Amino acid sequence: MTQHVSRKMTLLLALTCGAAVGNIYFPQAISPLVAYSLGVTPSAAALVVTAAQLGYAAGIFLLVPLGDRLPHRPLIVTLLGLTGLGLVAASTASTLPHLVGAGIFVGITTVIAPILGPMAAGLVAEDRRGEVTGLLLSGSIGGMLLSRAFGGSLGEWLGWRAPYLLSAVIALILAAVLAFTLPHTTPATRQPYPALLKQTIMLLRTEPDLRRSAFNQATIFAGFSAVWTGAALLLTGPTYHLGAHAVGILAFVNAGTMIAAPVAGRQADRRGPDVVNRVCFVAVIASALVLALGALGGTWGLVALAIGTLMLDIAMQSDMVANQVRIYVLRPEIRSRLNTAYMTCAFLGGSIGSWLGAQAHTLFGWTGVCAVVVVLALLPLAAARKQFAQSTA
Repeated sequence: MTQHVSRKMTLLLALTCGAAVGNIYFPQAISPLVAYSLGVTPSAAALVVTAAQLGYAAGIFLLVPLGDRLPHRPLIVTLLGLTGLGLVAASTASTLPHLVGAGIFVGITTVIAPILGPMAAGLVAEDRRGEVTGLLLSGSIGGMLLSRAFGGSLGEWLGWRAPYLLSAVIALILAAVLAFTLPHTTPATRQPYPALLKQTIMLLRTEPDLRRSAFNQATIFAGFSAVWTGAALLLTGPTYHLGAHAVGILAFVNAGTMIAAPVAGRQADRRGPDVVNRVCFVAVIASALVLALGALGGTWGLVALAIGTLMLDIAMQSDMVANQVRIYVLRPEIRSRLNTAYMTCAFLGGSIGSWLGAQAHTLFGWTGVCAVVVVLALLPLAAARKQFAQSTA
């Protein structure tokens, strides 16, 4: 049912999306600090990043469908409260397994953004839906980019536990605020929970365009995650000898990429998502070639890292928008479950990419990470060329 949702409420929801999504990304900046503090190797500490993304993929699959089944206010407030407790548990970790376990829990419960998006779209009139959706997406992208700057700088100043504690405080405050301000909603379906999960799996089997979009995003997001996991190891390693704050500064430089999403959306509307996808695959490969120059070190190496990550971030976000444009027109009545299937695959790819990035850096250095990105981008590009050839035959 359409309600009046004020701009202040929309901004609050966008802030909530950013804070929730940021819990998945700030560990990328502090994993070298975790390695030093807990006495483990940098590649082992990178498991904290993998754990958060793997938990997020599980949370999207297991919890996001509840947005169709339960009233949104108690669901979101409960998840924020649990996220806050999980972050507190992570801040007290004395061993890597403890921190990895807490990271998985935080990842599972911090799936606020993919629940708030469909909820907000259903609360506003059709002529405001694009505006509200765009603001929430900008909040999520801002959280993704700025959380690494926040985590790296705060971790370098006060230690790696500080970002977890401050994020816990933010989550608990937002839970308290939303408990009194979030609009009332009624469930969209009475289907049993197991049926919702089963339908999500069935959609991947029955919708080829959904499978294609999920594969596209899983591979590109894997490359994105590999780069940012490897970048933390590169910048704090012997090539640059910088602190964790350097990862945050590099991420902050890329904050301007938030404008890429609406531009990509307009191009997907005008030219079709397939064209945008192919451009993004080529851009990811080009970004990897630029990023490889980061192994040189020094000023020019840092310039290459800044330009390369900027190219990669824009390509990843644009690819995500194009894929979502494709899946949202498939079956509008179950859009939330389509997005659940899509985002689950995307973050599974991201968690695998984080692991690949850490392993590639350990075995082959920064150039190995860049090679992983190229291979991952070639997979969907080859599939897209094959499909294009078949469609024109």
